[in-house]
Amino acid sequence: MKRVVITGLGTVNPLGNEVDTFWQNSLEGKRAGGMITRFDASRFRTQIAAEIKNFDPQRYLDRNEIKRSDLFTQYALYSAAQAWEDAGLDMKNIDPFDVGVIWGVGQGGMETFETEVEQYVTGNYMPRFSPFFVPRLIVNMASGMISMKYGLQGINYTTVSACATSNTAIMDAFNYIRLGKAKVFISGGSEAPITPASVGGFSAMKAMSTRNDDPLRASRPFDTNRDGFVMGEGAGALVLEEYEHAKKRGAKIYAELAGASMTADAYHMTSPHPEGLGAAKAMELAMEEAELNITELDYLNLHATSTPVGDIAELKAVAKTFKGSANLWVNSTKSMTGHLLGAAGAIEAIIAIKSINENIIPPTINIEQPDADIPAGIQIVRDEPLQKNIRTAMSNAFGFGGHNSTLVFKSL
Repeated sequence: MKRVVITGLGTVNPLGNEVDTFWQNSLEGKRAGGMITRFDASRFRTQIAAEIKNFDPQRYLDRNEIKRSDLFTQYALYSAAQAWEDAGLDMKNIDPFDVGVIWGVGQGGMETFETEVEQYVTGNYMPRFSPFFVPRLIVNMASGMISMKYGLQGINYTTVSACATSNTAIMDAFNYIRLGKAKVFISGGSEAPITPASVGGFSAMKAMSTRNDDPLRASRPFDTNRDGFVMGEGAGALVLEEYEHAKKRGAKIYAELAGASMTADAYHMTSPHPEGLGAAKAMELAMEEAELNITELDYLNLHATSTPVGDIAELKAVAKTFKGSANLWVNSTKSMTGHLLGAAGAIEAIIAIKSINENIIPPTINIEQPDADIPAGIQIVRDEPLQKNIRTAMSNAFGFGGHNSTLVFKSL
């Protein structure tokens, strides 16, 4: 099997509109939550979210790209442009059929769907839909438009596995490169879910925090008083490249993607298995593929979204898999960013990779009273970043429907 490395990173998310700002704010424990400004959320139980600030799509997108795309696709193009630039790729020297895009999106063009249907029903415009309705709506348009922007003619599609989606996309790209089906991929995920229907739907499920009077502290994984996740938005992009190809062109290499796996809980539509059995197996298989034993993993970025059931189920899975390894430290950066749904795995993969590069782990914030059910031996990075020699890092992403996905990165 061929080796796969990461040679480019890009993001736009509630903690920053590029990687360096995102990384620095995560180390400082910055909080991104606030009252929803996109629409009037006063009728919902949940009225808070982690919105992106000062987003200017014209930095990387032209007028036609903006006009023809939903916000989730704009986020995708924006982050992919950063990753492409960071990787220093030049298509003059690469066969376009060797470069592909595999992107992850959970919901797609929710804003487009809501706006178009409302306009049709109310008759505010002519009683017809825009010719851009379907192209802006469908989830695969992000991967399509990234390929068009750079002339990438290799494998191209979009994965959907709820909040596991980004990891699913990255895993697929990893496997295609290992099998020799491509030399380079842009992969990651994007989501633009801060809309009335999306917020209203998750609010009706009682999945989100209702700490409307304290939005900055509402996302609190592992805290006794956590009451649900805080919705976030944005995108994360990674350039995955075959190792020898990257080395030959003198590329900057951030880390090696050494293992990836997926499992299913086969348990419940929205709740994880209470003992984390599927999650534990996903981590076990990813470690096995990366040829690591349990004492060799230094850092794990948990999926932990701040839900009463999910956080402890995942920690039980960690305890089962790593059996109290003294070397392992864990955190949840969703305490700062909120939960980006289909984009969560991508931005957390970036955190894992940067932690390897910088030998430091960002903190988990807002833990005021740790849950009494946290298994013994779990070491959570709290309040302040942890300086530590990090050669290996794992990132988990789980989704409604029982999807579990895990990535393992190594330093070279």
